[in-house]
Amino acid sequence: MENRHFTSPEQKNYERAYSLAYKLAREQLVRIDDIEQQCRKSNSQYQVIDAKKVITIRYLNQSYLITLPGVEISPLDSPGEVPARDRLLILHYFLTAKGTPLTGKLIPFRELPEGTVYSPTFAKRTIQPLLTNFGKEPERLLEICQKLGGIKTDYGDMAVTIDAFSRVPITIVLWRGDDEFPPEGNILFDATIPDYLPTEDITVLCEILTWKLIKSLS
Repeated sequence: MENRHFTSPEQKNYERAYSLAYKLAREQLVRIDDIEQQCRKSNSQYQVIDAKKVITIRYLNQSYLITLPGVEISPLDSPGEVPARDRLLILHYFLTAKGTPLTGKLIPFRELPEGTVYSPTFAKRTIQPLLTNFGKEPERLLEICQKLGGIKTDYGDMAVTIDAFSRVPITIVLWRGDDEFPPEGNILFDATIPDYLPTEDITVLCEILTWKLIKSLS
């Protein structure tokens, strides 16, 4: 019997939504008159190479190139295609960035725009997997996060801050579980994060980061 790959309607809708969002983001980027100004707001680098505009942007401890006018996104130092969700996050960060200075004031997801509504979904997709994999041994989180440029901070039993983007620090906080109490955790953001990413993108970014950390355990 012939084997065939079938795509579910949900997957098709998901892929279609990402394709449309990416198309719109590319069109928005091409319409920007002052690319250099937007690079300053996002703390990205700008240069012209062979008559092409090239933006270099840091994302999860790696450098990526956005090449115009075709809006091609590629890793700077490694081969391979950039996954669709990562490409969209990179564009959205660059387009949304307002250049607001970081405050150092940390807030939880529920304090983001519409965060209260989506907080249970956010916790299920991010915090719970972190607790399942790191809750009983939170010190392992530091070892894994350091591979992504993370640094230890003074919250809970273990807390690490990772610069997902240059101006989007993410702080993961864990409290150790034992036989009597389950582990607890949270993910905190600088209060300026809505000036750099929409709330929906923040959820996706934290989910990508969560599973990148979990996969690094193996």
